[in-house]
Amino acid sequence: MKKRKKREYLSSELVQQFIKIYHLEDKMEVLKIRDFLEEYLDQQLYSEITEVALRDKVLTLKINSPLLRNDFKMRKSFYFQKFKIILGEEKLNDLQIL
Repeated sequence: MKKRKKREYLSSELVQQFIKIYHLEDKMEVLKIRDFLEEYLDQQLYSEITEVALRDKVLTLKINSPLLRNDFKMRKSFYFQKFKIILGEEKLNDLQIL
């Protein structure tokens, strides 16, 4: 009789494997950005951000409020550096604010 090998995994390892199998890495990065924005902005300003997307190393923010959009555009380099710190240098090349 052969003994079965008991496989024990930490839940975090299973989640990481699941993310890799289903190619959800970009979605997880977007969640990190959303978490940062939710902490950094108050609730009313955060609700003006309608979409956060990461495609081909370009982070796109869609903002409804013209005033908030202008503020983000004026301080684009500040936000870009913050997002690079959060995601890592190699995962982000550009920031678009629409």
